[in-house]
Amino acid sequence: MGRFFFIHRRLHFQPMDLQQTLARIRELTDALTEHNHRYYILDDPSVSDAAYDALLRELQDLETKHPELKLADSPTQRVGSQPLAGFEQLTHSIPMLSLSNAMDDEELTSFDVRVRKDLELDQLDYVVEPKLDGLGVELVYVDGVFTAGSTRGDGFTGENITKNLRTLKALPLRLRDKERPIPPYLEVRGEVFMGHADFEQLNERQLDQEKQPFANPRNAAAGSLRQLDSRITASRNLLINLYAPGQIDNFAVESHMEFIQALKDWGFPVNDLYELCPTIQNVIQFHNKLEQNRENLEYDIDGTVTKVNRLDYQNRLGIRSRSPRWAIAGKFKARQEITTILSIVPSVGRTGAITPVANLEPVHLGGVMVARATLHNQDEIDRKDVREGDTVVVQRAGDVIPEVVKAILDKRPAKSQPYFIPDRCPACDGHVVRLEGEAKHYCQNISCAAQIKGRIEHFVAKRCLDIDGFGTKLVSQLVDENLIGSIADIYALNLEQLANLERMAEKSALNIMGAIDSSKSADLWRLIHGLGIRNVGEHISKVIANKYGSLQALGEATVEDLEATHEVGPIVARGLVEFFKDSDNLEILGKLSQHGLNPIIDVSARSEGIFSGLSFVFTGKLEHFNRDSARVLVESLGGASANSISKKTDYLVAGPGAGSKIEKANKLGVKILTEDEFRTMVGAE
Repeated sequence: MGRFFFIHRRLHFQPMDLQQTLARIRELTDALTEHNHRYYILDDPSVSDAAYDALLRELQDLETKHPELKLADSPTQRVGSQPLAGFEQLTHSIPMLSLSNAMDDEELTSFDVRVRKDLELDQLDYVVEPKLDGLGVELVYVDGVFTAGSTRGDGFTGENITKNLRTLKALPLRLRDKERPIPPYLEVRGEVFMGHADFEQLNERQLDQEKQPFANPRNAAAGSLRQLDSRITASRNLLINLYAPGQIDNFAVESHMEFIQALKDWGFPVNDLYELCPTIQNVIQFHNKLEQNRENLEYDIDGTVTKVNRLDYQNRLGIRSRSPRWAIAGKFKARQEITTILSIVPSVGRTGAITPVANLEPVHLGGVMVARATLHNQDEIDRKDVREGDTVVVQRAGDVIPEVVKAILDKRPAKSQPYFIPDRCPACDGHVVRLEGEAKHYCQNISCAAQIKGRIEHFVAKRCLDIDGFGTKLVSQLVDENLIGSIADIYALNLEQLANLERMAEKSALNIMGAIDSSKSADLWRLIHGLGIRNVGEHISKVIANKYGSLQALGEATVEDLEATHEVGPIVARGLVEFFKDSDNLEILGKLSQHGLNPIIDVSARSEGIFSGLSFVFTGKLEHFNRDSARVLVESLGGASANSISKKTDYLVAGPGAGSKIEKANKLGVKILTEDEFRTMVGAE
């Protein structure tokens, strides 16, 4: 689409002094920014392409002659610049959380039931948006000017891709303040993606240049955005939609719908396929309609995102360790293809779990070449009656994990045989058993190399001890050469052992030794998480670390003690107690302690606080706290908090709008407090 009707002035101009030059640069920058907004955001251009190019050339000429006058929001920055040596890291002020998934209508309904129960409401408004299949990013604006941008990364830290993001034509380098004031500091999150037409053109260019084509638009967008040479990024037409806030100063709205409008007012590109839904039934209708229409869109989506509309309700619902409780991703039904199982092989995980995997005749599935698919466990194999040589239907569950759906029986080879998980481990020949009440089979050999490698890989991972440079290949190399046989052996490694490894330079070895040494000061929750205790993930690790303060105290806890801990259930409690009874585990913990890994949290002040031994539940609308902050306060004073009332509850703090919990508290004899009474107890008044 061309830009039309423009009367260009002062293309040939007389020499100007610096003040006039700066004024003209500002004038050109503002004009080009406005034209970009009309062209890329409003789809309503007001100048011809030739006139736009003339303005841009004039600005480039002025900036070349006077580089000191170049403005931070200059549109000339979109053409790319010299390559970087590598990406720096940027930490997100507020973690960029992932979303929990709903795989069908029933799970969306369950989400609604849970949310309304937690809020004690009969009706709730949701906003539903397309779930774009791209790369998550965060943008930072200071006084309305784009200053930094990063990838999502692990949710806490991402890569600094500011230069590459500047090349996106739809991304405003300076925000608009005509309809709404601009906050002095603004973080906003969104998705960078590539349209189908641009993806096809890019792959044509790749083939013309005898380069590998991209598998799908998402890979193309991610690869383009993470180029060290931003000129390559600039040559590819990347799109961006914004949809979520990070930290924003001096700004307040009451709903997500209002926030979307604020994004539009500031000049951000926003996906227009969103809808306010007064019931979960409306959400499901929107989701199913969009799924039917997904093939007609000019870009890829892999589901919908449903969010509680009111922001105060979002605050009351809070977050889990990795996802908000007030939002959910509704996944579309998986795309399916037909292929052949070449073989079935057992794979051994870090816990010793044996997972059967089907090796497939490679097939394109949702833009990705799939050659392997999980068969889960023996029960699933038996239920589906899947065999080697079968022609099968495969799909990517949630458009991610390949799995076998069913066998096409009339195409089954005549002499096929049922598959059974072997009774000997494929990695170590150890004995394999199926534990009572478990769906999986497990290798019983604690010295199994596959388990050792898996446990060590988990221990050194970013969300555990975070030992940089200690990747999968290095772990495999060290175990295979008998240099390490447990997580404790990592800390007995020396520089010479690492430097003598194949393809290991001395500088790399020094860096790894430094990372190993740094990990000795890791937080207690990281060490607990790194131990790989079954059913103990990152969040539970943080909960029990804050409760017990040391591995010694945790190891002395009984099942009853642990079950009394908020969010720790009987399965987790029994697993923890069994872990600390095992002599092999205790030996490894002893070695870790000898190497200096013995993190401690001072919980004495908390355990002796004014709420020691007391349990609180919060309900209704609180004026001075949100639920998360109230819980943190209670726990800091030695108490415990829970979501539901039980015989163990001592106090229910009830604000306006409190519902059935008051009735239950009365039945159980739980004392009910107003928010003001609670504030008096904590000395806030």
